[in-house]
Amino acid sequence: MPIEKSAGAIVFRKETRIKASKANKLTSFSMRDEEGKIYYLLLRYPPSKKAKKEYWDLPKGHVEKGEKEINTVRREIEEETGLKDVVFVSGFREVIKYFFRFNGRTIFKTVIFFLTETRKKEIKISEEHLGYKWLPFQEAFKKLTFRNAKNILKKADDFISKKGL
Repeated sequence: MPIEKSAGAIVFRKETRIKASKANKLTSFSMRDEEGKIYYLLLRYPPSKKAKKEYWDLPKGHVEKGEKEINTVRREIEEETGLKDVVFVSGFREVIKYFFRFNGRTIFKTVIFFLTETRKKEIKISEEHLGYKWLPFQEAFKKLTFRNAKNILKKADDFISKKGL
């Protein structure tokens, strides 16, 4: 049975907003920072030989021969989004395994996911994608097509909350 190995990431960014609030009944205002809101990056993939319909998923790609997983993730994020400034969050590494059919053959696939943070909002998607969105957790969870991706996103969001990131 053929085996495939890929690596990918849950890419997130924090957006801190400054909120004005009335300091008193006169016209003076005070400014305060709102807690950073987390947004997750989703990519829209086109239909292909492996997927008959377009779908929303996380950035990922095949681990090349001799390549370390973390290097695959850096390369794929840069190729698919143009992001070069991602920082890996230590302590998060999740693996999903599944079977799929391609050209009449059953293939066993393993995908390793890391958690990465960026400060950039602007993305330059590759030609292999139809679009992207930065979404808060609930919206991202609903938008993702596959249950495995939803589970990984949930684990990442729980990890971020637990670590106070």
